[in-house]
Amino acid sequence: MSRLIRTFAALAALGLAAGCSSTPGVDEASVVRRAPQDATPTAQSPSPFWVDPASPAAQQIEMWSRQGRTQDAELLQRIAGQPAALWPAGDEPGGTIGAATSAAAQEGRTTVFVAYNIPHRDCGQHSAGGAYDASAYRAWIEKFAQALGDSKALVILEPDAVAHIVDGCTPGEYHAEREQLLSEAIVRLKQQPHTKVYLDAGNPAWIDEPWKLVEPLQRAGVGGADGFSLNVSNFQTDAVTKKYGVQLSQDLGGKHFVIDSSRSGNGPLGGDRGEAWCNPPGRALGTRPTTRTGESALDAYLWIKRPGESDGECRGGPAAGQWWPDYALGLARNSKA
Repeated sequence: MSRLIRTFAALAALGLAAGCSSTPGVDEASVVRRAPQDATPTAQSPSPFWVDPASPAAQQIEMWSRQGRTQDAELLQRIAGQPAALWPAGDEPGGTIGAATSAAAQEGRTTVFVAYNIPHRDCGQHSAGGAYDASAYRAWIEKFAQALGDSKALVILEPDAVAHIVDGCTPGEYHAEREQLLSEAIVRLKQQPHTKVYLDAGNPAWIDEPWKLVEPLQRAGVGGADGFSLNVSNFQTDAVTKKYGVQLSQDLGGKHFVIDSSRSGNGPLGGDRGEAWCNPPGRALGTRPTTRTGESALDAYLWIKRPGESDGECRGGPAAGQWWPDYALGLARNSKA
């Protein structure tokens, strides 16, 4: 195993938190030892984003290949071969960020990150936690930004944070502080010369009317960001999410947006929306990450939620953000691509 893979295996052991819970033909033996993509995007490989060669999916492929589970390993390459966001966890995010951006720079690619540490995160639900207070959050964002340096990066800022203001889940006494912290985070992250920032705006099945998000997004500084993100850790179809995003873009004066298409291949599970978001069965991988979207305001389809990582301890899943190989295999098996 190469030095790079050892590095990322070590980082994985430290933990990458990718929970975000809201109502809302393969040479297996070498797959994690080679770059999953060429350094320069082509018509066949349009994504400019970096692929982690030691992702949980890549490590699972290696394990299953040793065990003789060849077909399952081949299926899982549908996940391991695609770029997915990194969610740096803990008080010191710089190690994860620095290692990833250094590796990506060697390939001329952009790394996708999620900044997910806002105080009072996820209203105490499956992905509860976050910084202890405003001062701790400012210090964390500072470390995050410094670690980005002059690398090419795209940051999804605080999934759920604004939508939880709109739906009332976050208590009112925290709203102004949260909006201020998000605004400051955008300003700080945008000081890095090659960093793009997208402030999260929930999903179409959560806040039904996009206009309700406009003022909170504006107060949270979306004007200084490159745009907003939609469908993070959710399952809404591209068509529905794009329509919603175009409307919200217009309401925000033409602001651009990105869509999480990691698990949207079969759309959302029917039934109670309060439960449909958490590890729903029968879902599938969605549109592969690309900047070729066919919509001027839509900058990219991204895999923001890392496919195969749990939404939370529901339907037999592990804790939010933990790798769940059976669920990953189901997503890959159901995928049409």
